[in-house]
Amino acid sequence: MNVLVLAAHPDDEVLGCGGTMARLAAEGCRVSVAILGQGAAARFAPGSPAAAAEVEALQERSRQAARILGAAEVRHFGLPDNRFDSLVLLDVVRLLEALGDELMPEVVYAQHGGDLNVDHAVTFRAALTAFRPLPGSAVQALYAYEVASSTEWAFAQFDPAFRPDTFVNVTGFLDLKLKALAAYEGEMRAFPHPRSERAVRAQAELRGAAVGVPAAEALATVWRRR
Repeated sequence: MNVLVLAAHPDDEVLGCGGTMARLAAEGCRVSVAILGQGAAARFAPGSPAAAAEVEALQERSRQAARILGAAEVRHFGLPDNRFDSLVLLDVVRLLEALGDELMPEVVYAQHGGDLNVDHAVTFRAALTAFRPLPGSAVQALYAYEVASSTEWAFAQFDPAFRPDTFVNVTGFLDLKLKALAAYEGEMRAFPHPRSERAVRAQAELRGAAVGVPAAEALATVWRRR
């Protein structure tokens, strides 16, 4: 099975579904990752050497994380960090449509739309359009994942609120997820920040306890062919 994981920024893909990615890869699926945005350029002066160096470093970290999880490839598209709302949505949709035509994914994972981060919301909106269930499309399902420090900090104030209905047992893959997150040095924080190793582990255990397994990742089904 071909699987496509969409992320607005480097590390979103691991925070949201790193365990799921590792499990799918271990089961023989081909997992591709598409990271749409630069990820850190907003922290620096536009066009500065520091911004370019940080973007390049993040891309290399994303490749390291992908290798840890068993993903087949990572592609970067360099959209402006924290400025996706300045883009023409159709341009983002066409980017994803072209990627879908090339990779022919059967399952797509994207960030949830009711998120604090505007780049996440645009990514979700573009994914809804690009991977709508057209007759003859290879895509059989579209899922949305949560991102620590973005989804929960929206406090359900943006529609739609994240309501998971699918829980992936990642008990045997949680340590790989945490190892992949450790590759993103500088992006993780100290507890009690939600993007800390301890909090990420606790979230996986909480999601797992909801369905009677030691660790899980929660997803919201956007649509699925039956």
